Order: sequence, then structure tokens, then C-alpha cells
Amino acid sequence: QVRLVESGGGLVQAGGSLRLSCAASRTIFSIKAMGWHRQAPGKQRELVATITSGGSTNYADTVKGRFTISRDNANNTVYLHMNSLKPADTAVYYCTAVYRGLTYWGQGTQVTVSS
Repeated sequence: QVRLVESGGGLVQAGGSLRLSCAASRTIFSIKAMGWHRQAPGKQRELVATITSGGSTNYADTVKGRFTISRDNANNTVYLHMNSLKPADTAVYYCTAVYRGLTYWGQGTQVTVSS
């Protein structure tokens, strides 16, 4: 089992930056892939970015060039660096982990971008 705890959300003006953190309860070397999803009010949850245990990354088209996912293996933490934020990025952001065929979710952290 994997427990995920997100932090770093908040209120920021358009054009600003935030860094989200996701601390995992086990070594992330053993986790096949980790990522971030988001859900805006009234919309479906969508994939934002993923990073595999080998370091390969993937991004939604809407965030390419603005967001960067990274991992700190020593601290079992994955980050989402968000730059040039837009009001459309306002959502609850969830950390995910794929471990032994199951997907685990964190509790979510709110990101609000004001215009």
C-alpha cells in the first residue's frame, strides 16, 4: 500500500508560480509511476503529468512548457513545478502512484489562480 500526502497548494495571481509536493509512504524506487491529476469545478478529473521510476515524463498539452514534474528519490517525494499559471489551472491537484497494479491517490491540494 502507498500513502500519499500533498502540500504546496494555495492562491496565486495569474503569471505566478507554485510548487506542489507529494510525499510517499514508501521508497519511490519501488513505484512504477507517479503523477499529478487535477479536477476543476464541474469538470472531469484530468491527467497533468507523470514520471516513471526510470525518470521518463509525460505532460498534458495544456501544461507543456509551463509545468515540470520531478522526483527526489532520497526523500521519496515528487514535485510539480508550475510556472506561468493561468486561471484555467485552478483545480484540486491530486498526487497518484501506480504500485503493484493498483493506483493510489492523495487527498488533494487546492490551487487557485486569480486573474
